[in-house]
Amino acid sequence: MQVSSLGKKPLLRIAATLAIPLAVVFSVNTGAQEEDERKYDDVETQQRQAVGQKCGKVLEGVQELTEKESWAQAQSALLGASSSCTSSYEKSQVYNFLGYVYYSQDKYKEAVQAYNNMIREPEADQKQVINTRYTIAQLYLIMEDYAAAARELEAWMKVSPIVGADAKVLLAQAYYQLDRKDRALSLVEEAIREQESKGNLPKEGWWSLQRVLYYEKNDYNKVVDILKKLIKHYPSYSYWRQLGGMYGELGKTVEQLVSNEVVYLAGQFDDQERQLVSMAYLYLGSEAPFLAARVLETGMKEGKIERNGENLELLGTAWQQASDSRRALPVLEQAAKAAGKGDLYARLSGVYLDLDQNEKSVTAARNAINRGGLKRTDITYMNLGNALINLHCYNDAIKAFRQAAKYEKSEKYARQWIQYAENEGDRRQQLIESGAKIAGCKKV
Repeated sequence: MQVSSLGKKPLLRIAATLAIPLAVVFSVNTGAQEEDERKYDDVETQQRQAVGQKCGKVLEGVQELTEKESWAQAQSALLGASSSCTSSYEKSQVYNFLGYVYYSQDKYKEAVQAYNNMIREPEADQKQVINTRYTIAQLYLIMEDYAAAARELEAWMKVSPIVGADAKVLLAQAYYQLDRKDRALSLVEEAIREQESKGNLPKEGWWSLQRVLYYEKNDYNKVVDILKKLIKHYPSYSYWRQLGGMYGELGKTVEQLVSNEVVYLAGQFDDQERQLVSMAYLYLGSEAPFLAARVLETGMKEGKIERNGENLELLGTAWQQASDSRRALPVLEQAAKAAGKGDLYARLSGVYLDLDQNEKSVTAARNAINRGGLKRTDITYMNLGNALINLHCYNDAIKAFRQAAKYEKSEKYARQWIQYAENEGDRRQQLIESGAKIAGCKKV
């Protein structure tokens, strides 16, 4: 979970982030400080304390060391500053610098301890104390101690005269990790409303957190609305992919296809094979089998989709549904050899039948029936019967149609074909007996 940045910047530019009061320590007064002081006009403060000459010299030396990123030397200097910095106020400044030095060395626990020591000093500057509580909360988030982070932020909000949107989102992040998701959602939405009411653009991470919270509430329509805002203001193909997923959850197939097509046409699929195959399924579901076949075929040529039995079967199915049996045939033959599934041989039988390759259709149909596991055994028997009729094997065709008639979905048509086979068989037999030279049954 993203937290506010505590990046290692030059010391003079990190005062606002890490609550290091350089202006106080070195009696520097800037316009930014004056503005900050106006924000804290209602904060009860003590008379400003001064840093003695001896202590000031130590802190100036520490500043030079930190600007050189000589963290170990700076730490040593601060730990040895007790003889020079003796007043409560001076100690608070030493602890404050020490917290920053520890943070810069990724010693987060020690940094928290140092900042807590600073807060406990009775003469510490109260504005600085307030800012430091916020810093401590950020450090707890870095350490993934979300309960402590929430506790510190709650304490900070009680005393801070200004609680900005960033702070609310920070607490929302802690609440999310603590499974206090309703409160987290309330805070992040409050932050977003505040920004929008001022005509400002909410941060990307705020909408992202809001999206996650609504997703976990299964409010997919709201997630779609948020993703549309993210796409508009923070364009990313990952958001288009997520939008497609949400439309899928809502059963909006056309919108799902369009969202994924944007990513596909831009060549921005991350998991190439999985997403390309999913794209093909979307095209098939939208009755665009030719486009599905092109996605699969191109993906295989470019090495992005493996030519295994399952993918070849899908490609063959796409070409078959696109009424391009000649392209479907070699693909389904490869798929059948690779997978050996009954359903593949059943589909292959239908393609052979469409291409008037009746002997191969019969062989494939029998292969399918012997292997079993067919989704529509009745259709396979119907294909077998039709191929046998084309080979003038009427008695064998009748046997196949009788098997198909056992299934309710094919019973009506199977009986019609039985009647046709019986009549045509009798007619051709009479012609043969009359001396007609016509082809008879070619056994397969």
